[in-house]
Amino acid sequence: MMTSKNSKHSNQVRIIGGIHRGRKLNFQSAEGLRPTPDMVREKVFNWLGQDLAGKTVLDLFAGSGALGLEAASRRAARVMMVENNRQTVCALQNSSRELGTAQVEIIASDSLMYLQQQRGQFDVVFLDPPFAWQDWPRLFESLQSHLKNGAMVYIEASVIPTKPEWLEVYREGKSGMSKFEVLRYTQVAE
Repeated sequence: MMTSKNSKHSNQVRIIGGIHRGRKLNFQSAEGLRPTPDMVREKVFNWLGQDLAGKTVLDLFAGSGALGLEAASRRAARVMMVENNRQTVCALQNSSRELGTAQVEIIASDSLMYLQQQRGQFDVVFLDPPFAWQDWPRLFESLQSHLKNGAMVYIEASVIPTKPEWLEVYREGKSGMSKFEVLRYTQVAE
């Protein structure tokens, strides 16, 4: 499959809110990489809250960094950004360094492997894998133990996957070929 360059974003995204508002981030072209558009990010952060102070955030398919670095700009206490493409990881490291986001940690890893090897829990999780990615059941199974009660989970996909009962739809939207939802995690009583 050939990757075509989208002239609309020209390998740059803009932080839309918070302390780094207006700053531009450069990223490498990579197969399946499609940054979340400004309009969608604005809506999502309206739903999540403009200020993420004190929140721990996981951006599991970091890509351009638009979601994770936007969370850092909105004062998230800790942002873990996981990406498996080495060139993309380097671009993320450069963007984080340029912004001076000390609370951001960029991890070069497969998303499922990261979840299986880590123990941390998060208040906000971004799940925006390449459209071709389809391993949602394994992802949800691995993700649950990493969610704090009441955590918000953002999903963006061409087709929203079947979700487990412990994730309830909070808000949903559509932009072009993308559908997106913000879900709320409710701990299941044992």
